[in-house]
Amino acid sequence: MAGLELLYSCCGGNISCPQDAIVCLVHWEVIKSGYKCVGSGEEPRSSDKKSELLPSDWSSSKVEYTLRYTSELGDVQLLLKALLVDSALIFNLMNRSTQQGSDLIVNLNEHVDKDHLQTFDRVYKDAGGLAAKVSSQLLPSQEKPTQAQTERSRRTQREGDDDNDDPLRVSGRHPRHGAQTHWPDAVAPPFSVGGADLDPLGRSGAGGGMLVDPLRLGYPRSGFDPSSGIPDILPPGAVPPGARFDPFGPIGRHRPGPDPDHMPPPGYDDMFM
Repeated sequence: MAGLELLYSCCGGNISCPQDAIVCLVHWEVIKSGYKCVGSGEEPRSSDKKSELLPSDWSSSKVEYTLRYTSELGDVQLLLKALLVDSALIFNLMNRSTQQGSDLIVNLNEHVDKDHLQTFDRVYKDAGGLAAKVSSQLLPSQEKPTQAQTERSRRTQREGDDDNDDPLRVSGRHPRHGAQTHWPDAVAPPFSVGGADLDPLGRSGAGGGMLVDPLRLGYPRSGFDPSSGIPDILPPGAVPPGARFDPFGPIGRHRPGPDPDHMPPPGYDDMFM
């Protein structure tokens, strides 16, 4: 607990209740984690300055405590609040940069001897145990990122900026230029399902199109060639060579007449007609 005794001696004039002693210890644990106190209250003030000491008005309320901290580089801002509820002091520490918070409840009667508030050697019943609880429950979420974590975060942010170049691109779902992808062959099942809809004429060679062309099915063709014309119906050249053509009427000049047995007269039941 090196340094806590010196801090306690400097703040002795403002310590008049058990909660003051607890806030003093928690403050020192935050300072040991690499932060400096810049003032009291939630909003910045013109008189703010980085210090390991507590502000002059830190214990004016005795019921509610609010302290602000910053890292050495000023890139992390912490807000510490403590509220007295019966015989317990409830702490909340929030990282203003990430909006992450942590809580701690300290029973005053278990950790402070209120009859010896001005004697550092006797004021805390278990200073080491309380400091360990502060470090394990209140401070872990406020640890500053390592250099490797910071570099990873910056690299991820740069990649995200590249994704924003195309407003129609889904972030993180497209391969980088020159990157190796592990997707299976797009023309192999099951990824080939629906491919004919994207290539209706079958030009890609991966499979037949969705339009059925009887001239491409491999079946033997009839001797009928529509490009030579249809007597009395189409002149020669009306149908381009190789074009798909569906006849729209009987082929030939002489059309057969109706079958006499097709529709006998009503009421006539002679099957040998």
